[in-house]
Amino acid sequence: MSARRAVITGLGVVAPTGVGVTDHWEASLAGENRIAAVGPGPVPLAGQVRGFDDSEFVDSKLRVQTDRWTWFALAAAHLALADAAFDPGMENPYDLSVVTASGSGGNAFGQREIQALWNQGPKAVSAYQSIGWFYAASSGQLSIKHQLKGACGVLVADAAGAIDALAEAARLVRGGTEAVVTGGTEAPLSPYALACQSSETALSGGADPDLAYRPFSPDAAGYVPAEGGAILLVEERDSAYGRGAPTVYAEIAGTASTHDAHHVTDPSSDHRQYARAMREAIARAGLTPADIGVVFADGAGSRDRDAAEVAALREVFGARRVPVTVPKTMTGRLCSGGAALDLAWAALALADGVIPPTINTTSTDLDLVTEPRLVRGLSAALVTARGAGGFNSAAVLTRP
Repeated sequence: MSARRAVITGLGVVAPTGVGVTDHWEASLAGENRIAAVGPGPVPLAGQVRGFDDSEFVDSKLRVQTDRWTWFALAAAHLALADAAFDPGMENPYDLSVVTASGSGGNAFGQREIQALWNQGPKAVSAYQSIGWFYAASSGQLSIKHQLKGACGVLVADAAGAIDALAEAARLVRGGTEAVVTGGTEAPLSPYALACQSSETALSGGADPDLAYRPFSPDAAGYVPAEGGAILLVEERDSAYGRGAPTVYAEIAGTASTHDAHHVTDPSSDHRQYARAMREAIARAGLTPADIGVVFADGAGSRDRDAAEVAALREVFGARRVPVTVPKTMTGRLCSGGAALDLAWAALALADGVIPPTINTTSTDLDLVTEPRLVRGLSAALVTARGAGGFNSAAVLTRP
């Protein structure tokens, strides 16, 4: 099994930048800011998925059983499978798996049922409350819908979760699984979810969409929440080429995860574990830092956490000013959906040879890509993410 290699052949995006790869990539290269007012409440701005028609992807019976974040996952998986021209019904279902990431769960579903409980009593609570909010709901529903009867799971590591899910997908493929549906989506913009987030010190309180989320800027003031994410199809490389996959976007060359072991919510001010995740991912890819053509950074948006990320990048890359981008500045931070979207951005960058931009911010500490940048021979991208509680993850994608 050691010769088996994992590649990304399908991308399904449901994000503020668009539904579907084409709309998402066009908006990304145009540098369109999709952060906007979210309505009255404790959080003034967010990145919302506009124009999403859930009925296009989820039948009415399933919609009443599930939350918006699962609708996003079902839609993104449908788009990823179509993008890869991959029909699960034509495969051995026991050779197909699903591993997603989740950090927020079905909070809108839960809010609705709690309101029903208090207003009308226990009999008004839906029987689906027990599964609609649950972190594994999207993995379970994807498994049922597409008959993915191999390994099925969910990883919870906040914003780092989707990289961990990708790492598990690659391990499964190298161990004999033919294809894995992976990634992550979130819908943390319900009133209850926003109220829960409003006490976070790293949250931006700004009301100007162009100034609220400015990672690596000297006047960075926090992050803006967002919904959506991406689902990716990961296949065994030779099988993908053998069946004539329309596009092989990238190979999953190396992944790594570490933990700060510092605090239940706050990251360590010491960047060493974050840097170690980057170094390990690069080394496991059989590369050196000099081989990395771009870093898709976490971009927390607060001065202390951004400073720690700059320190980690300097430790790994030394004096070299590797190109760094944070296209999440167009969307806001999507919890577990954020790293999944970054992985999709990185795969598209490798396939097209262009780095999507970071908007509305500048940095004197980094070679921050603020306009779409054509890069001849772009062959390797490093995607990094940090999650609340000390999670650090990194993945190296390479041109196949």
